[in-house]
Amino acid sequence: MGLQPVFLKLEGRRGLVVGAGTVAADKIAALIKAGAELRVVAPRVSDQVRRLAAEGKIEWVERPFEPSDLDGVFIAIAATDVPDVNAAVYREAQHRGVLVNSVDDIPHCDFFFGSVVSRGELQIAISTAGESPALAQRLRKEIDEQLPRDLGNWLDRIGGLRREVLATHPKGEDRRLLLHELARRDVCDSALCPTRAMARGKAGAAAGRVYLVGAGPGDPELLTVKAVRLIESADVILHDDLVTDAVLELARPRTEVVNIGKRCGVKSVTQDEINAGMVEYARAGRSVVRLKSGDPMLFGRAAEEMDALAEAGIEYEIVPGISAAFAAAAAAGCSLTERGCASSVIFTTASHAQPRNKSANPELDEATRVVYMPGRDLKKLAGVWIAEGMAPELPCALVSRAAQPDERVMFTTLGALGEAELPAAPSLLLAGWAVRQRLAAGKEEMDYSPLKSRS
Repeated sequence: MGLQPVFLKLEGRRGLVVGAGTVAADKIAALIKAGAELRVVAPRVSDQVRRLAAEGKIEWVERPFEPSDLDGVFIAIAATDVPDVNAAVYREAQHRGVLVNSVDDIPHCDFFFGSVVSRGELQIAISTAGESPALAQRLRKEIDEQLPRDLGNWLDRIGGLRREVLATHPKGEDRRLLLHELARRDVCDSALCPTRAMARGKAGAAAGRVYLVGAGPGDPELLTVKAVRLIESADVILHDDLVTDAVLELARPRTEVVNIGKRCGVKSVTQDEINAGMVEYARAGRSVVRLKSGDPMLFGRAAEEMDALAEAGIEYEIVPGISAAFAAAAAAGCSLTERGCASSVIFTTASHAQPRNKSANPELDEATRVVYMPGRDLKKLAGVWIAEGMAPELPCALVSRAAQPDERVMFTTLGALGEAELPAAPSLLLAGWAVRQRLAAGKEEMDYSPLKSRS
């Protein structure tokens, strides 16, 4: 069956519903919401329909259907529980050229009601051509859960800018391209909003905006919806070296993508240069996404960048991401706060991973330690911890490239950590009794002498 999806303007147009039971109730509500002037013809009605008639929202004609009921009608619904009556409505509607939907009777339908997701004026309708309304409802729910709640407000702002552009820019290819560009961008309420400046033909007259965005551990499916939207609409992306190609592929072809990261301690761009670049791009009226692996507020030097942007008078926004620590814990299959053995979590890097004296801080013994960038000398790190009083049998997990296709998890103990195979970067070290607790709960045998690997 070939169908052309359309959205009908029913405001002020006459509609007819024949029948007023449970089947008709949803159709009546939908037509009222669309602004149709609705007549309901039925000898008996439900309490809900009777109430709508009493409130003046519909006209109720208390009798069976007559062909003349279709005179002057734009759209009709046959929703009785009598097939012969529904068929008669369809025949008479066809004779008059009136669009008709016969509920649960596919051959006698000129159109179908979609299952609709709404965000203000934004509507997404799903149709199965009447084959499975239940499937359409399931898909509607799934789409509704994934769409940002603020899309309606965003559409209102974009719509306002579109009307400005149509009124002030001459018709042609440049205007068409500008409208498509605006539909990709965020619109803020600030007078300095670069998108508003672009719509008014003054893209260089106002500062842009910088977004410090968490790219998560590498799997694009673990990005937040907001992060995806910003990456897809950015003019410029300044990204860490650990941000994966799969994430960067979400950017538009015209987006300027610049790698400003470092690997193995070798810097390609200094922090001062990064700060200056963000400011320069923003002052040129461009939307800048500073894309950081994991979460920008955890070992991402976000404080320095926020200070630089604030000092330059550039507006910025933080968009959190899934930290590699959580992806690593998921990969290792262990809770970072296992009840009974780990009541806290310590996030650190290898250069600051030396614990305080255990006797002075007994609560640290119950913490799960998450070490970002554990370095190449695991034996030295283990030696420092053991010298500080940590147990050689403390369970450890080395997680390499968490949440990526080549993810690898290796289990060992603190005492045997120096013998571990060096994991591929990026990697994290999880250390604590919660590691063993989780493995024991999963009935996995732990042999701490040789290193165990799960990949």
